[in-house]
Amino acid sequence: WGELLLLALASDSRIGTPVLNPWHRKDSSGRVKRAWVIPPISVSENHKRLPHLLVQIKSDKQQPGGVIYSIKGPGVDEEPKDIFSIEKLSGKVYLNTMLDREKNNRFRLKAFALDLSGVPLEDPTDLEIVVMDQNDNRPLFRQKAFTGRVVEGAAPGTFVMKVEASDADDPETDNAALKFSILEPKARDVFRIDEASGEIRTAEVALDREFSMEVPENRRGAVVGRVPVQDKDFPGSPNWLAKFTILEGDPEGAFAIQTDPLTNDGLISLAKALDYEERNRFELLISVQNQSPLELTAPKPARSLATARVRVADVNEAPFFKENPWKGSVSEGAPPGTQVAHCHASDPDTHQAQELWYSLASDQDRWLEVDPESGLVQTRLTVPPRATFPGGGYAVRILASDNGTPPLTGTATLSVEVLEVNDHAPFLLPAARELCSRGDGLLLTATDEDLAPHAEPFSFRLGPTPMTGNWTLSRTNGTHVLLRPQGEVPEGLHVVPLLLSDSGNPPLQREQLLNVSVCECDEWGSCRIQVAAVAGAVAGLSFGALMVILSSVVLLLCLVLLVATWERARRQAFRKGLLGGSQDDLRDNVLNYNEQGGGEEDQDAYDLNQLRNPDLFPPPSPLGKPLRRRDAPYAFAVPQFPRRMPSCPSDIEDFIHEGLEAADSDPSVPPYDTALIYDFEGDGSAGGSLSSILSSVADQDQDYDYLNDWGPRFRRLAELYGN
Repeated sequence: WGELLLLALASDSRIGTPVLNPWHRKDSSGRVKRAWVIPPISVSENHKRLPHLLVQIKSDKQQPGGVIYSIKGPGVDEEPKDIFSIEKLSGKVYLNTMLDREKNNRFRLKAFALDLSGVPLEDPTDLEIVVMDQNDNRPLFRQKAFTGRVVEGAAPGTFVMKVEASDADDPETDNAALKFSILEPKARDVFRIDEASGEIRTAEVALDREFSMEVPENRRGAVVGRVPVQDKDFPGSPNWLAKFTILEGDPEGAFAIQTDPLTNDGLISLAKALDYEERNRFELLISVQNQSPLELTAPKPARSLATARVRVADVNEAPFFKENPWKGSVSEGAPPGTQVAHCHASDPDTHQAQELWYSLASDQDRWLEVDPESGLVQTRLTVPPRATFPGGGYAVRILASDNGTPPLTGTATLSVEVLEVNDHAPFLLPAARELCSRGDGLLLTATDEDLAPHAEPFSFRLGPTPMTGNWTLSRTNGTHVLLRPQGEVPEGLHVVPLLLSDSGNPPLQREQLLNVSVCECDEWGSCRIQVAAVAGAVAGLSFGALMVILSSVVLLLCLVLLVATWERARRQAFRKGLLGGSQDDLRDNVLNYNEQGGGEEDQDAYDLNQLRNPDLFPPPSPLGKPLRRRDAPYAFAVPQFPRRMPSCPSDIEDFIHEGLEAADSDPSVPPYDTALIYDFEGDGSAGGSLSSILSSVADQDQDYDYLNDWGPRFRRLAELYGN
């Protein structure tokens, strides 16, 4: 080859780089001849991503596209065919099928480079493909069963046999390396096998003909082991089947033995669960005989006996509580940290050094806690009242866990009784009664929020005050007492102090005032005149409580009076602001309308017929146009009515001024400060005309003292024109 380029791909995810391997050598003429040697190409067997690019060859004799490449040899055009292929123009060689190294471990091909006319451009070159081994073959033993013999009591390490196996993988790789082991746990206690060579030797313990077995504790029904037997009769026939019996070593019937119908072996199993802590070793004496009796002509054999030694394996067992449910108690209202119970669990594994820790599993209200080391259960919150617990009790699951392998947990129920505490004194219900003046007495009833034994029977006594001298008490039962007056008691309200105590330990006492209204009753026993009995709280009203209530009422009335006074003063100040701030000088309130008409001489500005004959000139409809003054300009705009009231009372004064100004400029109203139409009152007037004031030349001839009688608005005129 003049020059070949090699492109090797290590895997599908990595692109290799061209590997140039020039081989320079001299021919006989001394000319250096270049040659390319393609190193062996490695590919793993069982490669599944196909087609797989192996290599790319290239000649430099001609430009690309002018060379035709081809390969020949086993795997291409020779058996096995079609394993490899090449792209003619690019020179890429592909793997088309999966390879099996155990069938073909390498392929030697020839690569050719031709021009378009088929003339070789280079000498053929070797292309070697090596198949890499994978661990895809299981090791196989050379025979199905290996037989070895050893005498009883042989010393430990005595050679018994050697087992052999082979592997079809590449022996020069680790894929063909073998490692031997014994799978049967019981056999590992008797024999040892060399992992590399396969030699089997006796274990450290000397062999005994009796069979040795092991079974874990607490495994009822588990198979302990087999007792093999030999019988020369035809296998499967009744004469071949054996019958086993345990003669000694099982007084409690913990073991059972049955015949395996396929192998005729005796199967030893557990009829009861074993306890390692009670007994960990058993030695069973077993006999065997045919199920069918021997023929009379057959020689009588010796009795077949065997000894089976059974060891009980210690396994981790869950802790257990000696009491279940575990009982505890606590008083209602007890503070945090109060002891409730001391739960203790035991570990049955006495031969194992294990630790226990405790926890709570179902404390929904979370008012209890347990010490993880000691199991002491105490309160973490204040105990709720007993009435909040159904039946007065509370149940919670407590767990005890060990640190064995695997860790196990025991469960118990902690039943907590919440004890009733005497924390409420009895009281009368109701605290106010009515008594007819001619009645026999009142039947009083007491109750208590506590439960037995801190409730009834109650004790009733009259209080040590002078007002109780007119009354007596006579008990009827544990919750009722009869109150009777001594002699005649005046009508009205009587406050009777009573002392009530319960049966708790220690008892609680309450002093309660009973409000008794004595009245005259009708024939049905009802008061004719209801006398107000002050209804206090549940325990009645004492004098101090009554004074507090009366003081509160008085204070409330004072506040109401103060608010009313302030509101009245505010309204008066508001009205004063509307009338003006000064009564001495009212000229600031005289409005100038710039209107010089009106009076008797103003006959053209307004049609006075409306005043004389109101029936002939009804007021205009709200939907019609308003009347206009005769002297009003034609294009004068009519103000829009009604106007909206101001939102703030302080704007009332501005609102009035704006109304007066609008009325002055309205052409549809008379030339006065009003838009109202007055009825005609007739001719003549008892009062003189104000225009007569100017009829006299001398002011001293006029008497204006009467202006003082017209009110404060004319007082200023009286001062100006008066004497």
